[in-house]
Amino acid sequence: MRFDAFQAHRQQLLAADPSLLDAAETNVYRALAPLRPEPPGGGGDGGGGDDARTVYRCDLARTWLRRYGLPEEWSRRAMVGGGVRHGLDLLFRHLRTAGARLWLPADVYPVYFELARAAGLAPGSYPTLPAPVLPQAPPDDRPEYLLLANPSKPLGRHLTDAECAGLAAWLEGSPHRRLLIDAVYDLGTPFAPGTRRLLETGRTVLLHSATKGWLHPRTFGIVLLGPDDTAVAEAFRGDPPGQDRLRLAERLLADHADTPRQVADALAARAERLFARLPAGVLAEVPAAARTSPGNYFFPVDIPAEALLAEHGLLAIPATAFGDTPWTGSVLTSLAPAFAPVAPAPPAPATASENVR
Repeated sequence: MRFDAFQAHRQQLLAADPSLLDAAETNVYRALAPLRPEPPGGGGDGGGGDDARTVYRCDLARTWLRRYGLPEEWSRRAMVGGGVRHGLDLLFRHLRTAGARLWLPADVYPVYFELARAAGLAPGSYPTLPAPVLPQAPPDDRPEYLLLANPSKPLGRHLTDAECAGLAAWLEGSPHRRLLIDAVYDLGTPFAPGTRRLLETGRTVLLHSATKGWLHPRTFGIVLLGPDDTAVAEAFRGDPPGQDRLRLAERLLADHADTPRQVADALAARAERLFARLPAGVLAEVPAAARTSPGNYFFPVDIPAEALLAEHGLLAIPATAFGDTPWTGSVLTSLAPAFAPVAPAPPAPATASENVR
């Protein structure tokens, strides 16, 4: 059952039995709506107000690099765009022109495959659940790219040291190989050690955006190209975001620098409320790395979704909703209203004697 079909099935189940514990919500924007920063004037993604200042992409790139502890001299490689999807669209079109081979995670986001095929690519795939298994196909003379997410959803954690070593070894297998790292779920500063380690190879492209940390999807993002990726840079320079988005990005980085931490804290609190509601046997199946990963709200368990529903009244996402995978486990999330913070009770009305005082 694919993701859209599962979500429709989920709504039917919840309507038929409201007593089910919903651990299958995936809309983080709805769950954390109070934390989403808005510009002055309530302009939403349009930037707000009558601000007509010109914001330059090079300035935004340097601000972003400083925030994540990366060298400012990399600003010419930091391409400002509309987000990770926009960045992947431009990258995939370049890979098609270059005749490149592309590997995508089979069980993370269907949109990766949609973008690749729209660009005219025929991507290969590799599994990430219950742990990543890199493709074993021998290299040839074509450019070869492997896309991964760090941290990974629905795996719910960052890459391990051993997995980073495996990726570095994969790169060393051919001078034509490159990595594409989607770091949109990394809410910390600087980026995770594994991401920084792979950036140091000089053969990694990093994609990041305001989508998760600031809850502003398809607004602003950075694609940090490798030092040799000059051919694709012109595609980004020729397709910039509008000034309204650039002004919004400037405000998010300058005036709301703490929002990603607030998002991570809110998600950690939701995760604890999820764990408190899980049966002991289910909780024991949640990997420790997923339970302790900052800002995580996806928790894989090696139990079929059908069993969780039948035995515990727990609504989980089957792994197959994320893509092709032989793994029979499922994924729990902590975004449903059941795991939201409890609003404080309103103060009791004053008594007659209190009114006198």
